Amino acid sequence: MVNSLTKELIKLSTKLNPISVGTKFFPTNSVETEYVELFNYTQTILFELEKAEITSESILENLKRDVGVENLPENYNFYELKAAENKVEEYALVSNIIMGSDRYFYVELPHPSNLINILVKIIENEKGLIVEKSSTELVARMLSKNDAIRVAIEIIGIGLEEGVPIISAVGMTGAASIERSINYTQNVGNFPGVAFTKLGGEYALVFDEPFKLMQSKPKEFQNYLFIDLIDSTGFISKNGRNKLVELMTGIKNFIETECEGELEGYREGGDDFIARFPSKDLAIRAGLDSAWFALDNGAKIRAGIGRSRREAGERAQLVDSLNSSSPLSLVVFELANGLYAYNIPSEFSRTIIDLIENQKGKLIRIFAFVFIFVYVLSIFGLGMFGFVGIVLALIYAVLS
Repeated sequence: MVNSLTKELIKLSTKLNPISVGTKFFPTNSVETEYVELFNYTQTILFELEKAEITSESILENLKRDVGVENLPENYNFYELKAAENKVEEYALVSNIIMGSDRYFYVELPHPSNLINILVKIIENEKGLIVEKSSTELVARMLSKNDAIRVAIEIIGIGLEEGVPIISAVGMTGAASIERSINYTQNVGNFPGVAFTKLGGEYALVFDEPFKLMQSKPKEFQNYLFIDLIDSTGFISKNGRNKLVELMTGIKNFIETECEGELEGYREGGDDFIARFPSKDLAIRAGLDSAWFALDNGAKIRAGIGRSRREAGERAQLVDSLNSSSPLSLVVFELANGLYAYNIPSEFSRTIIDLIENQKGKLIRIFAFVFIFVYVLSIFGLGMFGFVGIVLALIYAVLS
């Protein structure tokens, strides 16, 4: 994902482990294209602060947490159809951030039944949108993957009570959910269950005996974003307080109008605030957009995303404890059981990264210039002034 030289230079200057620079995600529409261009133009870096341990056991534990143990029966089987790699795929993360948390949900009955109409009402009551429906199949769009899995468990329980084995699956698209259902029956059989993906792996919950749950309710999670301007005193000294107000107001308005965020405790003229979002992907997107907007206005922010105000604030404050050579503009968030962060590099850092990644010829010329410059100075006994060549080379790199 990252050129080895780029990775080592980033690690040297930040003391952090970079996973990727920019993104390999392939956009298919104007919104995706806009975000991908921002990721790549700003050379946005994904850092691994605390490595996630991605195993079948940790994915099951995360599933219980996200769906809610109260929405799971006592007896079920958890199948690993395809193991997830024990690493974070940056393009999968980017796709979740850009495309959002909503997912398609496929349901299949073994034979025509009026039960299909009952399932439609349940899905619609859960704010799902029916996309296609026949006497034995339906495709719906749910608010999130976790909602789809939870509703699948509910309707599978209803089907077992009626003696109808229901097979279901969740996917990024309607076609993907149908394909996953086919893969499920090929690997598991025609047993009632729900297939889904988690962190690049494919899994399934399978039920072989009737069960009845209390009323299924979505697990309520709060998603908070804490934003704080780095060195606001220096920013005001350089640009004036009006520029600070303009910057923070711009971020505030974007979060409220474009990201469905609700601000809490914002004071005009202040340099920080907390906002609450209906989903984690919206919170991360708002943090990234805020960091990009701040950089465009000559500022840096530290941002943290968490399930409580305190957790979000603590993650934002991690920036202060890092041993990097200068304060980093970071958006810190949890992924699986690890901690990750997006960094928006400074103009100078982006220039160096671009030289290494995309302009190796120019980089070779710069090194050749520095070598010859220092060599000639050393012949005349002026080697101590070799640093001048480095300064000139850096000026050339920045200006070009």
